[in-house]
Amino acid sequence: MNLNDKRVVLVDDVLTTGATTNECASACLKAGAAAVCVWTLARALGSPSN
Repeated sequence: MNLNDKRVVLVDDVLTTGATTNECASACLKAGAAAVCVWTLARALGSPSN
């Protein structure tokens, strides 16, 4: 993948720990992206209730 000097937008429906988004952003930067933005629709906070 060649992303030299490209700006990348990652879209995530629900951000939980952010681990997957972080890995995707890191891969884009390693592929040469100039910048990575993350757009998230919702964020999970705390523990799910039973």
